[in-house]
Amino acid sequence: MKITLLGTGTPTPSLKRASSGYLIEVGDDLIVMDHGPGANRRLMETGRRAVEVTHVFFSHLHYDHCMEYPHLCLQRWDMGADLIPDLKVFGPPPLRRMTELLFAEDGVFGPDIKSRIHHQGSIDIFEMRGGKPPRKWPRPEVTEVRPGDVVETDRWKVTVGEVSHVQPYLECYGYRMDTEEGSFCYSGDSGAVCEDLVKLAEGCDVLIHMTHYMTGSEPTPIYRAVCGNHIDTAQVAKKAGVKTLVLTHMLEQIDQPGVRERILGEVMAIFEGNVIWGEDGMEIPLQRPETVKMD
Repeated sequence: MKITLLGTGTPTPSLKRASSGYLIEVGDDLIVMDHGPGANRRLMETGRRAVEVTHVFFSHLHYDHCMEYPHLCLQRWDMGADLIPDLKVFGPPPLRRMTELLFAEDGVFGPDIKSRIHHQGSIDIFEMRGGKPPRKWPRPEVTEVRPGDVVETDRWKVTVGEVSHVQPYLECYGYRMDTEEGSFCYSGDSGAVCEDLVKLAEGCDVLIHMTHYMTGSEPTPIYRAVCGNHIDTAQVAKKAGVKTLVLTHMLEQIDQPGVRERILGEVMAIFEGNVIWGEDGMEIPLQRPETVKMD
């Protein structure tokens, strides 16, 4: 099991941090959790390609978590040349309707897809990639999930949990993945100390948690309930008893020298496990690194 941070940023444009995206490799499965602006480029920077992605999970449908869903689907379909299975996609409602509006014949990308299927120049390219006409229409296999649902294969199990964000406007989930190698939990966007998330993450090797801003700077209590701060994040990790906490989804205001160190120090004063300041492209170990002994 291998976890790579593709995007650790927010909706704010940044050359340093792509928006939310996380990559998990288990056996032959390449699983993406969220795919916001810039995440698809980060995926390529890991050396992996869209055609290798087998499953996608969306925590919620804010654009900074799903903007590159159509990019991933279409690039995978186009380069795959009908030689790979349809992408398996999981997330909250209205994910199925969103997919239809994007990829149906009368959808946003319908004219593009139709041209690639029917124009002779595109057929030539399709055949050069190993495809055999007539080309199939892209049809991602979409499953809308609810809190408590479990998605399972012979190598991994994903459990769906509700988190505190922008309900009732969007359904907002966290995900826990359990494998023989270990377990991790992704909070999606979650604010305050969300007891449902604490329960979902209980005993995990790794918790990847939104840490949006510095505690005490929230303008309203509602903002705190929607967006996590660093002390709340530390409390969630402590209560859940996880081994490693990864801080992500940080505003630029706290991603500064001096501020980072203060936040890490205050988090570690509460949570005794391993704490990682997330960066794009970072690989996250499932186990705490052993202490290096100096001769």
